[in-house]
Amino acid sequence: MKYVLVSGGVISGVGKGIIASSAGLLLKTMGLKVSSIKIDPYINTDAGTMNPKEHGEVYVLDDGGEVDLDLGNYERYLNVTLTKDNNITLGKIYSQVIERERRGDYLGKTVQVVPHVTGAIEEWIQRVAKVPVDDTGLEPDVCIIELGGTVGDIESMAFVEALCELRRNCGRDDFMQIHVSYVPLVHGEQKTKPTQMAIRSVRSAGLVPDLIACRCEKPLETAAVEKIARFCQVQVPHVLNVRDMPSTYQVPILLYEQDLIALMTTTLRLDEISIPQAMKQKGDHIWSTWKDLCLGLEHLRDKLDIVLVGKYLECPDSYLSVIKSLEHAAMRCRRKLNLIMIDAEHLEPQTNKSDPASFHKAWHAVSTAAGILVPGGFGARGTEGMIAAAKWARESKTPYLGICLGMQLAVVEFARSVCDVPVPQATSYEFDANSDDRVIISMPEHHPGKLGGTMRLGLRPTLWQPDTQWSKLRALYGLNNESINERHRHRYEVNPSYIGQLQNKGLTFIGKDETGVRQEIIELKDHPWFVGVQFHPEYLSRVLEPSKPYLGFIAAAAKILDEITAEGSRVSSNGGQVNGLTNGNHAALYRLPVL
Repeated sequence: MKYVLVSGGVISGVGKGIIASSAGLLLKTMGLKVSSIKIDPYINTDAGTMNPKEHGEVYVLDDGGEVDLDLGNYERYLNVTLTKDNNITLGKIYSQVIERERRGDYLGKTVQVVPHVTGAIEEWIQRVAKVPVDDTGLEPDVCIIELGGTVGDIESMAFVEALCELRRNCGRDDFMQIHVSYVPLVHGEQKTKPTQMAIRSVRSAGLVPDLIACRCEKPLETAAVEKIARFCQVQVPHVLNVRDMPSTYQVPILLYEQDLIALMTTTLRLDEISIPQAMKQKGDHIWSTWKDLCLGLEHLRDKLDIVLVGKYLECPDSYLSVIKSLEHAAMRCRRKLNLIMIDAEHLEPQTNKSDPASFHKAWHAVSTAAGILVPGGFGARGTEGMIAAAKWARESKTPYLGICLGMQLAVVEFARSVCDVPVPQATSYEFDANSDDRVIISMPEHHPGKLGGTMRLGLRPTLWQPDTQWSKLRALYGLNNESINERHRHRYEVNPSYIGQLQNKGLTFIGKDETGVRQEIIELKDHPWFVGVQFHPEYLSRVLEPSKPYLGFIAAAAKILDEITAEGSRVSSNGGQVNGLTNGNHAALYRLPVL
């Protein structure tokens, strides 16, 4: 097993996740099998209860694990399927160590950070790194480890010590470190001192970076590169210039041009690994397809205005997977995505009184958009604005995509406006729990008072209902598929007692769970694209394999849905394989080899 550690210094949020994902992608283009592990030094067991305004989105895996958003980067770039064990937190490690101590596993010894906590971390990494994560079903060749935060944080000290032990116990050519640092621009001059101090801190902690990836607004000057190399004791080619790019999807190309593959090959002796010819061919195709898709994005001319009506706009990472899925679909449709983030509260009548300018600005964006998306969320705040946006999309024939809460509120709006269901019945039990007679009700799995891990989580099947061959969404997945698998994260669902009333008025529930009780997908037949899904399709969207609901939404907004659907049908009829995760013909759409 080869390990590549990606650490960070100077500031957090410097782009370690993208650089780690890009390094992993370049390894995959060689034909290697790659896995990833994210280390988060916080004491939380997982990311499930974290406020998205503070920490960004919660990413959900097949096994229901609620994990750090960087695992989404790994899955999107590497097209792998990770587990909750691929996200290590200090809370998980301490829980495991305390449980062992209570069982007597330490035979009465004094339990200490070293060697017990650090030993548990090292053992965890070595175990998870060997778990197959791709369609080969084989043990990975390389594991990318991202250490969250910045080296020197008090929370990460145990992890740094464990990684030092891992490096010591590995073979000489089995471990390398890429340290990501920030080079600020002060009065037009690139300052290298923060990077020098960060590397000094890393070395004092026991780690020795092999490569230094310098994040900067503009290309590093030669003098700055030479100074960093001299004072950080690395060769000049080992200082990587990771300047701001028009798109993060171009970062792998930037690193490739700086010979990162050759540097990793030399350091880890990757040329000694026996790689089957079929895997090499697959890697070549992935790389050529990636370049064809991602180069020239800044030159796209056809702009597409998409409005996202949300409630967690303070943190740009709150809707990260949603935004990435829109980007994947826009790249596939060769459109320049212009994403307009609208605070849902600005669409509500009270804002017209308190802040008329924001109210009219928000409604102008909604009423002129090519497509409207309402994502998931929790709580009553802003929901009336989301309902108003869904109503506008339905009545004006503007393409609409509702995700989780966005689907539920589309159902509430239809119940109010078309079925004449009165309020409070036409609302969610989440917002008004005075009665069970609500269009949206609480699920049996939800346990009030305990929030962590109590939702309906993970990969679950959705079965297409009879007489739904007309569905635009189903056509994208492939009419021959009887079911699809998507990831879920929700506590509330559509009340089955209202289904007949809603369907009689034209709101069709085209997908349901295996019991036939839970409503998974809604669609309006006489609309260019009005789709709501209870699951979160953004968790299965990949750079080279866009999520079907997002692809259909963007294609409908661009008025090329028939073209995209026809292309998928042609590929399917020519024998394109169905992707095991999403039951779509993604690989065939991008002409990736069937191996």
